[in-house]
Amino acid sequence: MRWFPSSPLLCTALLCAGLVWPAAAAPATRAAPAAPTAPHEQAVSAAEYWLPPLGYTLTLERPFQAPANRYSAGHRGFDLPATSGDWVSAPVSGTVTFSGRVVDREVVSVRVNPQTVVSFEPVSSELAAGDTVDRGALLGVVTSGGHCATECLHLGVRVDDWYVNPMRYFRGKPRLLPWD
Repeated sequence: MRWFPSSPLLCTALLCAGLVWPAAAAPATRAAPAAPTAPHEQAVSAAEYWLPPLGYTLTLERPFQAPANRYSAGHRGFDLPATSGDWVSAPVSGTVTFSGRVVDREVVSVRVNPQTVVSFEPVSSELAAGDTVDRGALLGVVTSGGHCATECLHLGVRVDDWYVNPMRYFRGKPRLLPWD
């Protein structure tokens, strides 16, 4: 039997902290979780922490919400409060793999290493696939579109094609905004 807190805010905070497992990954017993074995479960060392993409501490408008399985609903990244025209910086060095429109939003994706890709939306950029970016370099500017409309920047991270909680790559604890 799995235990999930009844409060959505408490559940979200515990999920961000790694204290609640999504249904598909819940341990069968109450024993401590085993050491990570898959590349998408590896921890980040202090020297590898990423910079906040908007140039200030992370204030989450909406946190990561792991889906129960690969195809179910969830929030595969987190949203940071932003407005159209805000500059977006690369939190980590990498190579642009995509810069363009996806349905109703502008997207920029950066490959960090052979396993890890970080994506930003809605972000308009002059960069093209194959361009390299340094940590802290300008990626583009926040535009409008997608579920963010004009009030946020969505950041998602995939490791070995699985979405993971981006907070593992950033130093410190997120500050959640009130629901209202």
